[in-house]
Amino acid sequence: MSFTSRWGDVYLASAARGISTCGDFLAATALALALQQAGAGGTAVAALLLAASLPLVLLAPVTGRIADRYDSRLILIAAGLAQAAVCLGLAVARQPVVIIVLVALLACGLAVTQPTLSALLPEMVRPADLARASGVNQTAGSLGMLLAPALAGILVGQFGTRVPLLVDAVSYLSLVAAGLLIRTRRNTRGRRPAATAAPDAVRAGPGWSLRADRLLAAAAAAVAVVVGAVGAINVIDVFFVRESLAASTTVYGVVGAAWTAGMLAGAVLFGRLGHRAGHPGRLVRGMLLVLAGMCATVLAAATVGHALLLVPLWLLGGACNGGLNVFISVVVADRVPPAARGRAWAVLGAVIQGAGMVGFLLGGVLVDRFDPRPLVAAAGAAGLVAVLGCTPFVRRALRREADPARR
Repeated sequence: MSFTSRWGDVYLASAARGISTCGDFLAATALALALQQAGAGGTAVAALLLAASLPLVLLAPVTGRIADRYDSRLILIAAGLAQAAVCLGLAVARQPVVIIVLVALLACGLAVTQPTLSALLPEMVRPADLARASGVNQTAGSLGMLLAPALAGILVGQFGTRVPLLVDAVSYLSLVAAGLLIRTRRNTRGRRPAATAAPDAVRAGPGWSLRADRLLAAAAAAVAVVVGAVGAINVIDVFFVRESLAASTTVYGVVGAAWTAGMLAGAVLFGRLGHRAGHPGRLVRGMLLVLAGMCATVLAAATVGHALLLVPLWLLGGACNGGLNVFISVVVADRVPPAARGRAWAVLGAVIQGAGMVGFLLGGVLVDRFDPRPLVAAAGAAGLVAVLGCTPFVRRALRREADPARR
């Protein structure tokens, strides 16, 4: 039986992702300001960031199984309503401890909805359309990230912190709407996934694990190290741009937006071209190339003498980042059986999120002890070394798969 891609579902899911992502970044700005106004110090802000990240790492084994066992519609509706309720609590909370606890609860919902939506996307479209659908989805998320800082500045400046948090609560209702309106569903009784799995995914069987998939594991290791390096840059760049390059706050905002704008362009470009790669081996090689591109732009950034010169570099690095997101989506759909995709996305999310946290912590420690410029160079170089180090493992895994006798 032929299957026609459900583009209406793709756009609904992408819209929900974009709106909820915008709300997430909007709330992050408002909460940081709320803690600062309450007299909390840097430790409280760091605890806030950890509370927003740790559940995605610690709960991955549980949330992945939830995404693979329960009706995707039920998960989106229940999690969206719960997150909206938590945001309402955040809008009236004033004690730092209460805020941090509520943020952790909010992240628990995110730990469930992320793998659910990611695993749902391949069921909406034919394998040939997956790269384009992933590009649409990544574009929506990038738009949400791009709009959030400007919207946060306007709302916080005009109304304080409560209104942005109320807007965030409303944004989570987009997940509820998506759950109600999206026709594609996973794990409903008596219904199979609409799209057929790729051959590699079928061979993988229901007992899939990241450790057993050597090709994907090697690629994930490279992604994790690069994400850790970029996570460190997120801490270091404020000191690099504002102090080393003596830039204004306006220029810093422009530089920061350039990476997200590049992600938007990369998602569109690679979403249209990604399906031409075909074989997952070529897609993984593509992942390594865009990872190297991200690191090369960071390494080059250490040489600039003016902050505005970072804009084209960050646009290029962001475009590679957008391409990476598209490639990951297609590779996971190719290599993971449909019944395990929620678990796969939860595990990958935990690996990437955990690496980002490590990078954030390292950046915070190192920037107090060293000049920002060499730290930027070291982060870029570390990422390149990681990509080069993982390349032989990827080649070995590809040779093993190409030779049936070695499997």
